[in-house]
Amino acid sequence: MAQHDATKSGQAVCVIGGGLVGLFTALTLQGQGKQVILLEREEIGGRQGASFGNGCWINPGAIMPMSLPGLWRQVPGFLLSPNGPFTIRWRHLPALAEWLLRFLWAGRSWKQVEQQIVQRLPLLDDPVARYQACAKQAGVEHLILPTGTMYVYRDRKELDADGRSWELRKKHGIKVRCLEADELRKSEPELSSIYQYGMLIEEAATVADPSAFCRALGQLLIARGGEIVRAEANGFIFNGQKLTAIRSSKGEIRCTQAVISAGAWSKTLAGKLGDHVPLVSERGYHITIRDPGLRINRGMMHAEGKMAIVMTSTGLRFAGQVELASLDAPPRWERARILLQYAKRSFPHLQQKIDRAEHDLWMGHRPSTPDSLPVIGRSSASPDVVYAFGHGHTGVSMAPATARLVGQLLNQDPMGDELARAFSAKRF
Repeated sequence: MAQHDATKSGQAVCVIGGGLVGLFTALTLQGQGKQVILLEREEIGGRQGASFGNGCWINPGAIMPMSLPGLWRQVPGFLLSPNGPFTIRWRHLPALAEWLLRFLWAGRSWKQVEQQIVQRLPLLDDPVARYQACAKQAGVEHLILPTGTMYVYRDRKELDADGRSWELRKKHGIKVRCLEADELRKSEPELSSIYQYGMLIEEAATVADPSAFCRALGQLLIARGGEIVRAEANGFIFNGQKLTAIRSSKGEIRCTQAVISAGAWSKTLAGKLGDHVPLVSERGYHITIRDPGLRINRGMMHAEGKMAIVMTSTGLRFAGQVELASLDAPPRWERARILLQYAKRSFPHLQQKIDRAEHDLWMGHRPSTPDSLPVIGRSSASPDVVYAFGHGHTGVSMAPATARLVGQLLNQDPMGDELARAFSAKRF
């Protein structure tokens, strides 16, 4: 078998996965003086990755887990309604049952939710500043826009239904401002008048083009002496507990340390290392309306649709929908087209434009754990292999802090017992 050696000594770190978590990790390790090989099965920034099609939010206020008390009552609706923001494909239910039960259990009480918030907070430490710094180094400062993020509501009843979540954000230091009807109209004049309230997190930002941003980080990695290998990882070679190489579709890649940040595909690799992680693909869809004829000033999400709405360099993107199914199930494109109905309702000026315009449809795989916490820690097989995956809906916002924790682990620095337990693959 062919052998790939990035250095004469083989003293390199191989980062498996070229999404935002993998790219931030690779650059962080490079900044610590390590020789880095980034392994990605397709092009950096390509449509295969969740980082291509995300909601573009860099949101320090993304502290809430997905599972909340009372959610179990909605499960029958998830199964019966193919058009809701969260749906489960019936024939995949047996394979998803373990994950779903763990998911509901994770949100069994507000005390449990608050514990998860405390665990999530370190991963949301000033992400906008870290994106801006990295973008400046890569020469793409214009891609990070200080827009803020706003959740919009049709009436007081809708807002009150989310009241506990907003109180918890405020309690944990997230600055939030409520915009009522007149101020909301001034802030977003294109938004339909059916929306009467907006909850604004001003310290958030958006990525104008996640694909271009990923490509720029990849180019920065190469310019600083790193290497990107287009291949798929499929195994590991050890001498005792010492990592010596990664097995890949391009042969053996010699290295002495590795990071698994391969998104929804990380589960298989972790299994080869002795760790069973209940990781599923929360299949997300987006639709981008090219040349919409209007602009919005902030990243937005409305309560009934549970989707991110953001102005990107390629058009107005509506990203959301949660569909639980297998990794290899074909897309159900009507899920993406549902987003068009929300678009028409949200922006009346778009109605005729939507019917005539060309749209970009996309489906991708959010790597999601049942407790809304990522897996960050050493593998069971060897301390030379570290995990960094499972960020669900908040991989964009959590990528910089995850990279710092991985850097600590590979330098044998402890990250604290509480975080180590919270993010360990063994917690399941």
